[in-house]
Amino acid sequence: MIPRTFLGVFLPFVGLFLLGGCRDSSEPGGGASPRYAFITNGVAEFWTIAEAGAKQAGKDLGVEVGVFMPGSLTDQKQMLEDAAARGYAGVAVSPIDPANQTGMLDQVAAATKLVTHDSDAPDSARLAYIGMDNYTAGRLCGQLVKEALPQGGEVMILVGRMEQDNSRKRRQGVIDELLGRSEDASRFDPPSGVIEGEGFKILGTLTDAFDFAKAKANAEDALSRHPEIDAMIGLFAYNPPAILQALEQAGKLNVVKVIGFDEDEATLAGIQAGTVHGTVVQNPYEYGYQSVKVLHGLASGGEAPTDPFIHIPGRQIRKDNVEAFWADLRAKVGK
Repeated sequence: MIPRTFLGVFLPFVGLFLLGGCRDSSEPGGGASPRYAFITNGVAEFWTIAEAGAKQAGKDLGVEVGVFMPGSLTDQKQMLEDAAARGYAGVAVSPIDPANQTGMLDQVAAATKLVTHDSDAPDSARLAYIGMDNYTAGRLCGQLVKEALPQGGEVMILVGRMEQDNSRKRRQGVIDELLGRSEDASRFDPPSGVIEGEGFKILGTLTDAFDFAKAKANAEDALSRHPEIDAMIGLFAYNPPAILQALEQAGKLNVVKVIGFDEDEATLAGIQAGTVHGTVVQNPYEYGYQSVKVLHGLASGGEAPTDPFIHIPGRQIRKDNVEAFWADLRAKVGK
C-alpha cells in the first residue's frame, strides 16, 4: 500500500499533469463526449469514495470525468485555472478557503458551469452546492459526544482547517450542541481559548492543514497537555484514525472516548471494536455522483436549480448500524 503521506505529495502533481498536460476532449473540435472536473480539497479516503461516485456518474451518463486531489490551496487554484482554460464543460469543487477564493471561483464560473460540493462558497457565482448542512451535522456529532459522556467532561476538537466553510460550521454545531445553545449557524466561537457550559469543557481546537502526521501529533499533544481528557472529536475523515493511533500508543484506547466524522475504514472498524463511540457520515459517493449529474444537466442546457442547495443529509453511525452501513459502502466502491 502506498503511504498516505506519499499520496499527499504525489497526487497533486499527477492532477496537475492530467489537467494541463493532455488535450481536453471537451475543447471545441475534440469530437468526444463532454468532460467534467471534480476537484476535492485534499487527499483522503473520503475523497476516494467520492471519486467512485463521480466515475460511476460518468459511466451512466456517457461523459468523461477527471478527479483531481490537491495538496494545498495553491494546487487547487492551479487546477481550477487549468480546468477553466482548457474548456471543461463543468467544474465541481470543494473550496479550501471560500472567503478568499470568491474572485477566482467567479472567474471559473464565467468560463464554465461551476458547482461546489462538501464545502460551499455561497458568495461566489457557483450555480449549486451539493452537500449537507454542516452546522446541523455538527450538532449530530455533538449529540454523539453527549451520549458518550452523559455527565459531561473535557473534550478537544481536532480538524484540518478552519478556513473551510464546512469545518467552521460543523465545529460550531458541535460546540452549540454541547453547550445547549439555540440553533444559529452564523455564530462563531474563536478556536483559541477554553469554552465551558452544561458540564462540558471544550479545551480548544487543533488544526493540521491536511497533514496526517500533524493530525496524529495534535492528538498526542492533547493527551500530553491534558492527561485527564475525556474525549477527542475528529471533524475530518482522517482525524479519528489519527486519534486512535495516538491513543493506542499511549495505552488509552477505551479510556478516552472518540467521536468522529466521515466513514474512514479505521473509524468504522473502531466503532465495531468499541474504541470509537460513533461518527457522523456524509455521503461522499453521492457528492461525486450528483456533482457530475448536475453539471451535465447544466451543460446540456438545463436551468440552474431553483434552490441552489442540493441537500444530501448526514446521519449518525453507531455500533448498532455500522455493519449494514459498511456493507452498503463496500458495494458502492467495489470492495
